[in-house]
Amino acid sequence: METFIHVYGFNLLVILLLMTALWMVSLLLQNAGIADIFWGLGFVVIAWLTFFKSDGFIGRKLLIWLLVTIWGLRLSIYIGRRNFGQEEDRRYRAWRAEHGINFWWVSFFTVFGIQGVLLWLISLTTQAGQLSRTPGRLTWLDLSGLLLWLIGFFFEALGDWQLSRFRSDPQNRGRVMQAGLWRYTRHPNYFGETLIWWGLFLITLSTPMSLWTIISPLTITFLLLKVSGVTLLEKTIVETRPEYRDYMKRTSAFFPRPPKKEKSA
Repeated sequence: METFIHVYGFNLLVILLLMTALWMVSLLLQNAGIADIFWGLGFVVIAWLTFFKSDGFIGRKLLIWLLVTIWGLRLSIYIGRRNFGQEEDRRYRAWRAEHGINFWWVSFFTVFGIQGVLLWLISLTTQAGQLSRTPGRLTWLDLSGLLLWLIGFFFEALGDWQLSRFRSDPQNRGRVMQAGLWRYTRHPNYFGETLIWWGLFLITLSTPMSLWTIISPLTITFLLLKVSGVTLLEKTIVETRPEYRDYMKRTSAFFPRPPKKEKSA
């Protein structure tokens, strides 16, 4: 079967080719937001490619392949349904206005190219876990990783569903979601996604010399907390919804905990 470096290199090439094709489609649609829909599917593609190009322990391969496929498909379907019929995301509209006629080629690097590289980088742990032949059994780390993944999937999927229902009610337009999981953390979906990738890392950690793949959960955690997740989203929300400031005072930004009690006058 293929060596580690060949699998990693082949997967990176495929992802970059797919992102290039997606970029071309975005030019026709005048909508760079389709990159968001492909985010989850990209991980599924890498998981499938690795599964068929590796000869690691079949039990661990199946576990990683199944978990990534379930997570990636759900996320892409959710984002696709949410964005269907909507105008381009405000982030891309701002970049499009900033770069003007140059956005068509700038978007290749700033949106599709960088997303492809990050996607491949974050998926290194799921690639490494499928490539290793040892141990030839599932260990306590595999089971711990599965448990952590299940908790993360619960937070992400349920959080997205609760938010979707909230937004579907016209009476909630302009209001802030503060019920369900959103009562205990302002970003249950981001918290859940982080747990998902730490769970996948634990599964891979059961294989020899795999500690280096911690780069995967560290990368996604940093992105969700400091770059494209909590920080960027809250900056926009605070500017458009004054109610959100009070919500921030009561509710944890990331790790779930009971809301703070309001001080009496």
